[in-house]
Amino acid sequence: MASEPIVFFDLPTRAPVKAWSLNPWRTRFVLNYKGLNYKTEWVEYPDIKARLEGHVTPNAGDPSYTIPAIRLPDGKYVMDSYKIADELEKQHPAPPLHLGAPVQLRLVELLKRVHPPFFGIFATGVPKNLLSAASIPYWYRTRSEDVGMPLDEYSRLKGGEVAFAAMAPHMRAITELLKQTPDGPFFMGKELSYTDFIWAGFLIFVRNVDGEAFERALELSGDGQAHRDLLEALKPWSERDDH
Repeated sequence: MASEPIVFFDLPTRAPVKAWSLNPWRTRFVLNYKGLNYKTEWVEYPDIKARLEGHVTPNAGDPSYTIPAIRLPDGKYVMDSYKIADELEKQHPAPPLHLGAPVQLRLVELLKRVHPPFFGIFATGVPKNLLSAASIPYWYRTRSEDVGMPLDEYSRLKGGEVAFAAMAPHMRAITELLKQTPDGPFFMGKELSYTDFIWAGFLIFVRNVDGEAFERALELSGDGQAHRDLLEALKPWSERDDH
């Protein structure tokens, strides 16, 4: 008798529904790469707490409940992309993810510097281009609270070339990190790792939010082709994005 599938909780776009958000993409990559039996349950932003509350320990900060999350065949819920990766690696060690490799820790630090400038671009790009009507008010309310002003105003002040100028040096640093092993296309050369999923998830996210911003970011990265090569190499595990 076939085992129950893993249930993967992901954030939907408007129809036709597909994956878009950077953190859930990390989990989707792992599930696809390890060839695990799973099904996606799409959860709109306002419904996340109600769906996960009582099943998993809430986050210490706000929001208390976040996507991605999974429900394993034994009924156990796991929330947070890193915790999910750890759990799936324990239960399904092959093929390996090389979790916690030095290059992963370095990328995470650089991503913390790239992400804030990009928010000036995707603050309004996400609701305008991706979210369904059910999630748009939630996004505007919570993200406006985060930055302390209306998102349209924030984008005027922090978006466009202001954002690109701020993130450019960190994009170049990530390019250098990606190319430090010359036989590529992955961060660990020819060895695929979770580090690749972290960065590819972010690139797919930016591309989904704003194609022009994606092209501009690659232009400023110092070697856009290196990032394109990474995405191309990961295609076998990024093609499943809508179920």
